[in-house]
Amino acid sequence: MRLENKIAVVTGAASGFGEGIARRFCEEGARVVVADINAEAGKAVADSLADAVFVKADVTESDDVAALIKAAEDAFGGVDILVNNAGWTHKRGPLTEVSEEDFDRVYATNVKSIYLGAVHGVSALRRRGGGVIVNIASTAGVRPRAGLTWYNGSKGAVITLTRSMAGELAADKIRVCALNPVIGETALLEAFMGGPDTPELREQFISTIPLGRMSRPLDIANAALFLCSQEAEFITGICMEVDGGRCV
Repeated sequence: MRLENKIAVVTGAASGFGEGIARRFCEEGARVVVADINAEAGKAVADSLADAVFVKADVTESDDVAALIKAAEDAFGGVDILVNNAGWTHKRGPLTEVSEEDFDRVYATNVKSIYLGAVHGVSALRRRGGGVIVNIASTAGVRPRAGLTWYNGSKGAVITLTRSMAGELAADKIRVCALNPVIGETALLEAFMGGPDTPELREQFISTIPLGRMSRPLDIANAALFLCSQEAEFITGICMEVDGGRCV
């Protein structure tokens, strides 16, 4: 049990990568707070796990994030791991045609959430004597695709924030790392592709991934598990591609 007695908060855990991470963490002995804005789906995930609770939270709202961290401490006694997974994108298309509303939502969900997670979560990690923060970034922040300019920029910000946070929080024994998934089989797939999920459109994207497939929740979950385990105790500031070779 690689996460035995650890308490993890995973945002955006009602589906996709977040659900995969929550499930994998529970399998390895963690107690997990499943956080999501989608109450019905999030509660279903939590109810299906061995030792988990659901907390409804909008990661763009300070009060919600504060309440999320408090709920974790009330339910399980603390926070050892914070996975900032919740994310959003605008539909793939010309950069000048993305609405201001969509731009604001992308940056609030992908970037402001990291800030709020730190503001409310770091003190909880300090109370436990240290811990791990994993931010889910993207290959879009390393090797951007045309048509996703504003999303690309938000994930580039997550990568830079991760490295800066790692340097600043190391003295508190808080490790901060990021994962950079390639396009994956999640609810946002059609927005990333800019059209219906057809075999032809999928192939356009898969052709740019040397290992020949999109990412899956278990791929990201296994990488997150490693970074949060004792095996990675000397790793911080890393932004790990989980991308089938996309960024090679």
